[in-house]
Amino acid sequence: MIELLESVPPGVIYLVVGLIIGLESVGIPLPGEIMLVSAGVAASQGIVNPIVLGIVAASGAIIGDSIGYAVGKRYGRNLLGWLGRKLPKHFGPKPVRQAERMFDRWGAWAVFGGRFVALLRILAGPLAGILGMQYRKFLIANATGGIAWAGTVTTLAYVFGLVAGQWFHRFSWIALLVTVVIGWLIVRVVRRRAEKADEAEEQEQTDSDAKVP
Repeated sequence: MIELLESVPPGVIYLVVGLIIGLESVGIPLPGEIMLVSAGVAASQGIVNPIVLGIVAASGAIIGDSIGYAVGKRYGRNLLGWLGRKLPKHFGPKPVRQAERMFDRWGAWAVFGGRFVALLRILAGPLAGILGMQYRKFLIANATGGIAWAGTVTTLAYVFGLVAGQWFHRFSWIALLVTVVIGWLIVRVVRRRAEKADEAEEQEQTDSDAKVP
């Protein structure tokens, strides 16, 4: 990869890195992190400027996530409606409502931290749009996460070389496993609270109907 980058003009490298990271953030499974690590190593050899590379990578991540958010917000409800008809137990109105409550409470951390986690890096933007996360809140988490991720990956790749790519690969999948476990626990807690809230609301409605002469 490095030999290939040596034969490519710096402007093309910046464009390709930004484009791949942006498309990955929209929701397309592309090797954005691998590309950034390779470009970071190239920066350590003077092929590209590491500061410009970090800015391009962060911009691609932020713009891509924002597009993914817009796509999820525009078309996600139709997808959820279709899934709700096919799999009502998992995507019906009640589980979707519970997911919205969970994402409203923890969504900013999911967007920020998801930038460092395999798969979540691809899904965070569209998922935030589908579940109706407020865009201002999303943008703050998206921007800070994108800048932190791009800066960290570029810096470590610049300092430590390709070995940094192995670190990030291992960390991403370990982080994904931890996130899945924590997410499952959160879903269980939120679901129980939502069920209790729904039961209380139904009981209140029943009592109100009973008082009507």
